[in-house]
Amino acid sequence: MASIKIVKKNKDFRRTYAKGASAADKSMVLYVYSKRGRDGDQEKRFGFSVSKKIGKAVVRNRVKRLLKEACRQNLNFFPDGKDYIIVAKKEVVDEDFHSISRKLLRLLHKLLQRI
Repeated sequence: MASIKIVKKNKDFRRTYAKGASAADKSMVLYVYSKRGRDGDQEKRFGFSVSKKIGKAVVRNRVKRLLKEACRQNLNFFPDGKDYIIVAKKEVVDEDFHSISRKLLRLLHKLLQRI
């Protein structure tokens, strides 16, 4: 079982928001920042942002687990050498895993066509 690398530093989140490309739907926003040329770093990293507006800790942690698993299962669709930040919106709480996974791939496809 492959694990995913996680973006943890605030500066990495801010850089991805400021310089990366984004695509959104009603339940999430996907940001992508290409790290090419920076230390020859070719791994893909994922960051998850789930606001307190979404719900209490139990709900936020469930959303993060679902998003993380959707990324892990579809790892081969994400190109190397990029940071991916997923920002959850309130509507994601009502969705199941398959719906989240499908929407994430749709946003990724939309972004990859643009960059």
